Amino acid sequence: MDIADYNRRAWDSQVERGNRWTKPVCAGTIARARAGEWEIVLTPTRPVPKTWFPFLAGCRVLCLAGAGGQQGPILAAAGADVTVFDNSPKQLEQDRSVAERDGLALKTVLGDMRDLGAFAAASFDLVVNPCSTGFVPALQPIWREVFRVLRPGGSLLAGFTDPACFIFDETLANKGELVVRHRLPYSDLQCLTDDERAALEKDGEPMVFSHSWEEILGGQTEAGFVLTGFYEDALPDKAMSRHFPGFLATRALKPFR
Repeated sequence: MDIADYNRRAWDSQVERGNRWTKPVCAGTIARARAGEWEIVLTPTRPVPKTWFPFLAGCRVLCLAGAGGQQGPILAAAGADVTVFDNSPKQLEQDRSVAERDGLALKTVLGDMRDLGAFAAASFDLVVNPCSTGFVPALQPIWREVFRVLRPGGSLLAGFTDPACFIFDETLANKGELVVRHRLPYSDLQCLTDDERAALEKDGEPMVFSHSWEEILGGQTEAGFVLTGFYEDALPDKAMSRHFPGFLATRALKPFR
């Protein structure tokens, strides 16, 4: 399976079905961001600390695999020079619709987050990656590319699903029952039955992958980043949140040489 092609079509389907990560922000949110009152999330609910951001006026920001009309338009309204890069044409349409509605200058680029060849080295001051690396099999190509396109002193803000979430049977977890079923690393392609994968495809659900802490944290440091921030988040309505948060975010700095 060409995972990028499959997940492109799946996320286009998610836009049509109204997935929460495909719903653009309202005009009021953009107006408040223009007035200096703004926040974004990398994980389900917890806002990113303001101390993680550089001064946004004129800041060159790449929203990496972060389309959907949410983070990009807010940062653009707050004064940043924003490029939204995503694998889903319909997700990018959400960002363009907000930009057109609210008069924002915002660029959109279609592509796979593992290949940022569309951008020159040191093109950005900040990369914002909301909880989307779970849709690719390996993280190291992403960290290398992000490191390349960031200027020295630039930073990467990224959200993740805790790898431990993937050990549970998802159908039972959605019913509030936590049953350990899978070994890590998890992959929809390898861990589900043929019938389960067929059901995902029929429902237009993207294929997901877990990643080890070595890939998530060690991969960033191996690429050259210095980790400077970390927090956890949870979805209160999820059964697993009774036992552990389930989501995390990191801030990583590209050091000056």
